[in-house]
Amino acid sequence: MKLLLKYTGITLLSIVAFVLLYLGSAWVLSRIPVKAETAGQPAVEIYLLSNGVHTDIVMPVKTEYRDWSSTILYSNTRSNDSSLSYIAFGWGDKGFYLETPTWADLKARTAFRAAFGLSTSAVHATFYKKLTEGAECVKTTISPSQYQRLIAYIDNGLQKNSNGAPIVIPTEARYGANDAFYEARGSYTLFHTCNTWTNNALKASGQKACLWTPFDSGIFYQYRKH
Repeated sequence: MKLLLKYTGITLLSIVAFVLLYLGSAWVLSRIPVKAETAGQPAVEIYLLSNGVHTDIVMPVKTEYRDWSSTILYSNTRSNDSSLSYIAFGWGDKGFYLETPTWADLKARTAFRAAFGLSTSAVHATFYKKLTEGAECVKTTISPSQYQRLIAYIDNGLQKNSNGAPIVIPTEARYGANDAFYEARGSYTLFHTCNTWTNNALKASGQKACLWTPFDSGIFYQYRKH
């Protein structure tokens, strides 16, 4: 009995120590900035959007550099509303996206598989009419070459069919009338979360970012500080 209590105590202390180390590392590394590149003339406005937990990166549906609606089809959404002029991309664990509409629906199996990279991933694409800057929506402007690198980053995160088109996930587990899910590359883990993906998108396109973060607050810290 004493041996059982001893090992139980060691296990609990190890879990607590890991959680504290994880949270401490997330706080420290998210405060270390990755500076934006010195770029040419800004041309494309993009947005960082948070729901308080998860971040999306938002851009115009159509520019001279890319028409997203040619591959991320309006017809894959319930509304099929082609007047929507912005598109948001978020990446994450497929089980979280499709099986967990609210936190109350979260299953231990889904959380475990996501935390340890045992599940597949998905890209969530949402169309918007407009974006309004605020506490959870930040605008920045990037150059054409930087935007093209952002396009490549998002493209590389999408699985493609034999025709080179993104693979839509047939599901009714959508969040509204203007969104759809697509098969993605990579696996979600404790160390590569939806917010890590967004932060890496910013790095890939030469934008202000943090060294590493699993949380949305790390990204927004870099954009809110003066």
